[in-house]
Amino acid sequence: MRLADYLDKGASLGGEAPCLTMNEETLTYDEVVRQSRQVAGALQASGIRRGDRVAILSGNDPIALTCVFGISRAGAVWCPVNPRNEAEENRQLLDLFGCRALLFQRKFAPLVAKIRHRLPELKTLVCLDGEAEEARAFAEWTAGAGEPEEIRGASDELCMLAGTGGTTGKPKGVRLTGRNMATATALTLMSYPFGDRPRYLALAPLTHSAGVLTFPVLTLGGEIVIMPNPDLGEFLRLVEQHRITHAFLPPTVIYGLLDRPELDAAELGSLRCLWYGAAPMSPTRLEEALKRIGPVLGQLFGQTEAPNMISTLAPADHFRMDGSVATERLSSAGRPTPLTQVAVMDGAGNLLKRGERGEIVVRGPLVMDGYHENPEATAAASAYGWHHTGDIGYLDEENFLYIVDRAKDMIITGGFNVYSAEVEKALAAHPAVQDSAVLGLPDEKWGERVTAVVQLRPDREATAEELAAFVKDRLGSVKTPKQVEIWPDLPRSKIGKVLKPDIRARLTAD
Repeated sequence: MRLADYLDKGASLGGEAPCLTMNEETLTYDEVVRQSRQVAGALQASGIRRGDRVAILSGNDPIALTCVFGISRAGAVWCPVNPRNEAEENRQLLDLFGCRALLFQRKFAPLVAKIRHRLPELKTLVCLDGEAEEARAFAEWTAGAGEPEEIRGASDELCMLAGTGGTTGKPKGVRLTGRNMATATALTLMSYPFGDRPRYLALAPLTHSAGVLTFPVLTLGGEIVIMPNPDLGEFLRLVEQHRITHAFLPPTVIYGLLDRPELDAAELGSLRCLWYGAAPMSPTRLEEALKRIGPVLGQLFGQTEAPNMISTLAPADHFRMDGSVATERLSSAGRPTPLTQVAVMDGAGNLLKRGERGEIVVRGPLVMDGYHENPEATAAASAYGWHHTGDIGYLDEENFLYIVDRAKDMIITGGFNVYSAEVEKALAAHPAVQDSAVLGLPDEKWGERVTAVVQLRPDREATAEELAAFVKDRLGSVKTPKQVEIWPDLPRSKIGKVLKPDIRARLTAD
């Protein structure tokens, strides 16, 4: 399937049904289909041909999402650009992808101005919401477009190029095919509760997991309610107003929601699935969310290279047969999905037994086509015939997957391996802790010393000594942080992930 086919499937169920809504304005399926065809025609009139790369630089916006489907109709490849990236990182990605067109919101015109003259293949610039220097206005660009030639490629053709790895070195481009996206969509539909015409609230950036999750909603003729700015009070209001059935929030945003005084009075009875993922979630806060938000939380585990659906913990899996919370499962990432093989491997390529820790490896139609123009990275990630996730974990006897840490975040202190995620989970159990980041810093005595940076919950207090003692009681002295810093907030990416490289840089600079 093409990305446009998800939209067309929804339109076939009723073209007058609401499709995209933002700020009380709604576009029907027929209107979005028509506009996406105009985008496809304008791209082809601008010289875009099958397989060409087209980038979108935008916040959450109905026109930007419509352009995704227009790119697909034209047979081109969608390249989402993260507006939170530094200008140079985005320039490197657009240059790597060889993008020939860039569609952007006016507020990002200064970023575009910094990079456009160093992108020799970039010939078409379009401003989605007004005018910008050296760019065509979207309305004028699409007004003169003729009927597009609808391009239908094979399922193994490239449909999306996504950037990854910019925080650890030169960014890489993940090649995702029509088969990858169809697999992710099918697994979403079979793994979580859906009904007729779901209503999905998009607070998280549509350039990430939140965007991929729109495709299964659209196939069912559902409505996408788009939030241009992340605001938790507005999120609660929109859930009530639109009777939202599905949403996705990173764990840190759910923590913020739990700290909102108006949460307990909010009417959330329409929710069928509140997805969480993109980072580990505190079991303590997850149990609190299940009690206060309802039995609707559903975890998804994936990565750009295998979108969203490596394993899932459906809402029902958070509970035992008697209805009580299955606390023993709340630390897991659920079970591997039906179309995905998941195993645990040691450094020599040997698959490990249940309960043994090693790198989580994956194979199946969900896994990417490789890294764009980077055969060395592709070979390393696919060694021994499996995709290597970079996550350390294990499978238990019931086939639940547990993620212990990122391989690069493991700390070796005094000759012992300490998994930072394990220490972070211990800290998260403290009633005053909102979030934390644990990493290893150079130490003459220990090689690396376990270091924790903690953000406290609003109106709560705790000392560094108290937090260290709390961890020691649970994990022992080896895993206890030798250094605890308390910061008012932690640096995060646009999707809510804590940025450990930024924390490390600040700590080492200090």
